[in-house]
Parts: sequence; C-alpha cells; structure tokens
Amino acid sequence: MTRRRARRASSARGASPNDKNSHPEPLIGEPADHAIGRSRGGLTTKVHALTDGAGRVLVVLLTGGNVHDSPMFTPLMAALRVARAGPGRPRTRPDHLLADKGYSSRANRRVLRDRGIGHTIPEKTDQAAHRRRRGSAGGRPPGFDSDRYARRNTIERGFCQLKQWAAWPPATTSTPATTPARSPWPRY
Repeated sequence: MTRRRARRASSARGASPNDKNSHPEPLIGEPADHAIGRSRGGLTTKVHALTDGAGRVLVVLLTGGNVHDSPMFTPLMAALRVARAGPGRPRTRPDHLLADKGYSSRANRRVLRDRGIGHTIPEKTDQAAHRRRRGSAGGRPPGFDSDRYARRNTIERGFCQLKQWAAWPPATTSTPATTPARSPWPRY
C-alpha cells in the first residue's frame, strides 16, 4: 500500500496522528489508585495534609492535581488518629481546626459542628454575599477569630518539614503505595 493510500485509510478511520486537534487515547490506562490528574499545568499531583499545632504532619492524602480541596476534607478528618501518651484509643477529634478558604463550605462546617470541633475558617466573598442576599433566611455569619487564624502557618511549616525530609517521595512517585507509611516525627 502506498503512503497516499495509507493516509487516506487512516483519515477515513478518524483523525490523522499528525492532526493537532486529535487527542490519541493512551495506550495504557492510568490506575485508579495513582494520584495523577490533568490540570492547567499538565499532569500534576496535589498533597492534602493535616498538621498539629507544632507543624507535625498527622495525615497526608495524595490526589490528582485537578481535585479541589473541599471534597478531601472529610477523608482527611476520617484518617486522623493521634496516639495517646498512655493507654487508650487514639484521639480523632482536635480541640480546634484552622483552615483556609478552600475548605469554607456549609458541608465542611456541618461536619465540624456535628463532631463538636471548634474551627476558624474564613468565609469566601461569594458565600458571604449569597448569605447577605438571602437576608434573615441566610443565617448569621460564621465566627472568625483573626488572631487565631494568624497561627495557620503551621501547615506551611509542616510542608517545609516534609520537603526537608529526605525520605519524602519525589514528584515522580505519586501512588499511595509508594508514600512512606512511617513519619519522621515521634508520637507523643
């Protein structure tokens, strides 16, 4: 078969491989447990974490880069287990939670309220405008302590410690199976 006939045959089946608008199917599908997602920057991975007041990382979850922070709040809270110094079950409820605007949703606040966990999460501007637009049916604004929120940098310090830890997996390994199960910090 000549090249011209081969090109006609491939174009009759669909877009040619040289067509810039064609998106060829991957030869191997990505397994569901890999934390790789397509976002504006290409294939990326996002790290979701919970830290304690000293910046020690307690829970780490990996997702694809296209996954928003808010849906990962419930799995993060479900995975929280802090060992006690003496005998007893591990703690699963922090005294207070600090989070950024990415976790500001009515559902996340309801989860915290149901579990009796105090929280300081700033309200998004569009959520505040929607609440005000509804008038008295919108309810009162959530409490916000700016002095307490100023201490939210502990999560940033926790990420800095993760980056300094030599055993943290590089960006090329993004499966939960390759994430180390041990922690560089002792349990108190």
